[in-house]
Amino acid sequence: MFVEIGLLGLILLLLCIWAGIQIFQSAAAPLAKALWIVALLIFPVFGFVAWLLFGPRTNR
Repeated sequence: MFVEIGLLGLILLLLCIWAGIQIFQSAAAPLAKALWIVALLIFPVFGFVAWLLFGPRTNR
């Protein structure tokens, strides 16, 4: 049981790190970047999901 919880925590950590890198590389305003990073740090799961849904989009 603890292995699954640890694995999910590791996956969440990696996803939050990836989101943080994407936030820093985005063309968003510095204040918006700071707010997204704070959201990721305070609410990792909710912040990540919110960033996926409402975060700055890239033109690909």
